[in-house]
Amino acid sequence: MVGATIGASEGHGHDLERVDIANRSVRRGSLIAGLALLLMTPLAAFANFAVLEALITPGNAAQTANAILNAEDTFRFAIAGLFVVAVLDLTVAWALYTVFKPVNSSVALLMAWFRIVFAGVFMVAISELVGVLSILTTADSVSVFSTEEHYAQALLGINAFYAIWDAALILVGLHLVVLGYLVYRSGSVPSYKSGYAPKVLGVLLAIAGVGYVIDSFGRVLFAGYSFEVAAFTFIGEVLLIFWLFIYGRRVSFEDVAA
Repeated sequence: MVGATIGASEGHGHDLERVDIANRSVRRGSLIAGLALLLMTPLAAFANFAVLEALITPGNAAQTANAILNAEDTFRFAIAGLFVVAVLDLTVAWALYTVFKPVNSSVALLMAWFRIVFAGVFMVAISELVGVLSILTTADSVSVFSTEEHYAQALLGINAFYAIWDAALILVGLHLVVLGYLVYRSGSVPSYKSGYAPKVLGVLLAIAGVGYVIDSFGRVLFAGYSFEVAAFTFIGEVLLIFWLFIYGRRVSFEDVAA
């Protein structure tokens, strides 16, 4: 009888220990995901909007090449920043998996893989910019092609970067749709006051994902597609960062697993 009592007590102790470990994992994942998402936003904005779009003149290879060569160090920093963004995407994939694994491990794994594959494809896209830099900085030493041909090749590399990136954003969209589903499902689990995550956040994330998918397919299907649906549907991504910092760290695993 005493042995049974001791055994039950030890079993309960092990259960509490497992719950405590799971709690720390979910809360740590929330913090890491929030930080990674917060860091990648200014990095991506700097690289794409402040540098690339400022240096690139669509359809004008010579002007684009001269602008890049005159700001070579800045262009290199932009490339490095984009590589960091890709690494942060991998970090986000792992961290969000740890956060939402208790909701549905299989679906959470699918959600993570969409972002992991995106990060890999994004790195391939960034390598096109590395190639652009190589073409422009060796143009004078390679006599096989004229300077104008080098400039044209560089512009083709830039176009390839954007084409690959645009196509890869379909994966981000699918990642957000699946993440939205997980968030929505978690909202039905009682935990810290408002639930594991509010269902409305799940809906907004899914809408943001659909926005990315529409934009990516739009660029493929329609020449000159310029309307950015994602520019109006991104609110879910912003709210996710706040949720990860404010509420995600307070989630109780024992409630999620119930």
